[in-house]
Amino acid sequence: MKKFLSALTFTVLATVWMSAQVTVSPTPAPVDENGPVMTLETTEIDYGKIEQGADPYRVFKFTNTGKAPLVIETAKGSCGCTVPTFPKEPISPSESGEIKVRYDTNRVGKFTKTVTLTTNEGVQTRTLRISGEVTAKPTEPDGVPASTGGFNN
Repeated sequence: MKKFLSALTFTVLATVWMSAQVTVSPTPAPVDENGPVMTLETTEIDYGKIEQGADPYRVFKFTNTGKAPLVIETAKGSCGCTVPTFPKEPISPSESGEIKVRYDTNRVGKFTKTVTLTTNEGVQTRTLRISGEVTAKPTEPDGVPASTGGFNN
């Protein structure tokens, strides 16, 4: 009887606990019709297959399609191997800018990294994604074999 009551109590508590786990999605921030709007040409760039030590830079281009100056407050890479550079000055309406992202191409293997942007527009954050595969640099030949001692030998 004790086992039955224990099992029943456990089942009731688990049911109550699980029903309390309903997640409420946050209300999106209202969009200010007179505020800035960052319109990106793309949010993902694929490096493709590149050789170790290849060009580490890629550029995300954007335009402020809003009615107020756009300010990029922060741009953070998902790790130390991904370093973004962004304009520090406000971007006026209808003007364009770019976010330059440097990935450490000396790291061999596939990668997918992100850059998180915080701006003064209604959207709290934006995420840019880079991906690709760095292949090992081919080894160079050892060179000319050593001489054996003579011209005709």
